[in-house]
Amino acid sequence: MKSLIQLEELGLFLFSIYLFDTLSLSWWYFPLLFFVPDLSMAAYLAGPRLGAYAYNIIHHRALALIYYVAGISLGAIPLALAGIILFAHSSLDRALGYGLKHTDSFGNTHLGKIGREGTNT
Repeated sequence: MKSLIQLEELGLFLFSIYLFDTLSLSWWYFPLLFFVPDLSMAAYLAGPRLGAYAYNIIHHRALALIYYVAGISLGAIPLALAGIILFAHSSLDRALGYGLKHTDSFGNTHLGKIGREGTNT
């Protein structure tokens, strides 16, 4: 089952590349912005609870889709781009085994334990 889920997430990541291509922006935007959502991990400096909330909000694909649809509907390309980047980043994270975080520790995710806490490294 884990492999099937990872394959699905990889497919969603590839779909996000297609969506990015529809924006007709320079390709350098994608790799430049791809890791920006990981800045949400800085909230872990305030503790695991706040860190998990901040991380989960930024890595939630519903938020990404809201940004994308609003951006396309309003003709606001930067907003659509933000949605695509959030969607792409979150999908690849999940394909690699990094899920949404539980509030007890960074390594405890909805996909299982990661890092020293688990085997999803």
